Amino acid sequence: MLCTAAAFADTGVPQVPETQGFSTSTAMSALGTVTETDSIVNVIASQELEGISPLIEGESVYTSTYAENTIADQGLVTYAKQMTTDTAGVATTNLFNVHAEKVVEFVGTDTGRMISDENSVLDGAGVSVWDRVLMICPFASPDQFSMNPPFCNIVEEGSSVDLTLGSLATGTSQRYIMEVSDAGTVYDYPVSDPGVESGYRITLTGFGDIPAAGSAEAFLDAHIQEGRVMTGIPPVAPKAEDIVYSELTTVSGDITLFQKVMGYTSTITSPGVLNF
Repeated sequence: MLCTAAAFADTGVPQVPETQGFSTSTAMSALGTVTETDSIVNVIASQELEGISPLIEGESVYTSTYAENTIADQGLVTYAKQMTTDTAGVATTNLFNVHAEKVVEFVGTDTGRMISDENSVLDGAGVSVWDRVLMICPFASPDQFSMNPPFCNIVEEGSSVDLTLGSLATGTSQRYIMEVSDAGTVYDYPVSDPGVESGYRITLTGFGDIPAAGSAEAFLDAHIQEGRVMTGIPPVAPKAEDIVYSELTTVSGDITLFQKVMGYTSTITSPGVLNF
């Protein structure tokens, strides 16, 4: 899923002065029971969280969540996962604030079963802000009156599997925290060039000629609301776009292959012009 339009896009949010990073690596191999539970929630605002509503000009706020809950019982289990979370501003498109990669193989006994759920949510909102403080390229803002309109966008992605046998691989990524703009302003603004991005992928197979057994589903839900800068003094920016998107894919039985790749990208590609 791609959401890009002339200056209609998520701006992201600038990093705070002190940044934090978490990194974990997990590897397990067992005959019996294995569990893994991960959860992270990050709420970050461009100015302050206290009294954030209503947003004033130039403000933005993002809520990011990621969760996994896996339990494999009465079987042979191999589990490997790499996860990183960083609140530092992202400068390029190939880096992320949240990134997780997981591979699980399970062969159940007569009553063996593995259940694994993953969920990723990225929710961002912001009001009108001058393009000149958001973009590095000096030609991205042709005049001092170019503005990025208000937006309110939320994207949820994830999967759920229930298996007696199978090999599962998933990947999650989010980018929404940007470097601080060097625009010489009183408040911090994000450098929005990399764009906001959320992605999820899942691959489920069996072993050789033996298919996976059980059920699996993957989903994407999105609600995109974008404004349009209009004329007037003071200028008004009514909602000009409203997209609701939902997708769910399911499979059950003997599964030779179940693969799904989903992604959301919101990038400022050209300036918005404000005419008085």
